[in-house]
Amino acid sequence: MQARIVLPWVRGVPVRLQDRNWPPDRARLTIYEGPEIAAEARGLGRGWSAVTREGENVTARMVKAAGGLVPRASELKRRLVDAEGPVGLSEAVALAGPGGRPSERLAVAEQAVWELLHEGAVALTRSGTQVSAGEWEGLLLRWETWSDPAIQLVVGASDRT
Repeated sequence: MQARIVLPWVRGVPVRLQDRNWPPDRARLTIYEGPEIAAEARGLGRGWSAVTREGENVTARMVKAAGGLVPRASELKRRLVDAEGPVGLSEAVALAGPGGRPSERLAVAEQAVWELLHEGAVALTRSGTQVSAGEWEGLLLRWETWSDPAIQLVVGASDRT
């Protein structure tokens, strides 16, 4: 959530969710943490009231945490683009900086990689073969991908397929 929704939101970038764009200047972000709401409790417009009743509004906490990650993502992007040769995704996580929680470093790395891919600054490769843009999401959202040495970022090789 941090990398796909909150970080772009904090940076002022529209969030794409379920085939819709949500621009921060024209929408409001609200994040609740709580138990999963059963399908029968979500029907007939009752879902939001169940969420607010059973969950905790954690929007401020999530946005504050993301605010500290934004400069780190920009710095990581610079490091990745300046790297000589291919960079493995696990190396990108390591380059996200020392300290902090591993999940925070992964969030910074994921954000930087997403942005570089969409900017066309890097290509994502698997065993030396470029991965198509249609495969990025499925691949990058799998935990195993971030430790797979066959998956790498290559600077300047993107053809945005």
